Amino acid sequence: QVQLVESGGGLGQAGGSLRLSCAASGSIFSINAMAWYRQAPGKQRELVAITLSGGSTNYADSVKGRFTISRDSAKNTVYLQMNSLKPEDTAVYYCNLRITDSRMMRSSDYWGQGTQVTVSS
Repeated sequence: QVQLVESGGGLGQAGGSLRLSCAASGSIFSINAMAWYRQAPGKQRELVAITLSGGSTNYADSVKGRFTISRDSAKNTVYLQMNSLKPEDTAVYYCNLRITDSRMMRSSDYWGQGTQVTVSS
């Protein structure tokens, strides 16, 4: 089994910074992609940032230049550094990892439990 644990959400101020973490544990053979999504009230879940196993990254236009996704492969952890926060960044943030588990050797998407980020103006 694979478990994801998110941490680091909370209340931030406009112009400030927050850092999210998502640590994976369990029967992990490899992690092929790591991403962060967010869902604001009344809106669909949207992709914020993604990093692939080869190191490439991609960002939503709304966060380019402000957010940075990074990974620590040794710790099976993905981070989202959020700078220059805006009130419109307020949402529940979810990590999503595509993991090949070591028992079934099958690739599946796993989701974190979600962490609330609230940005005050």
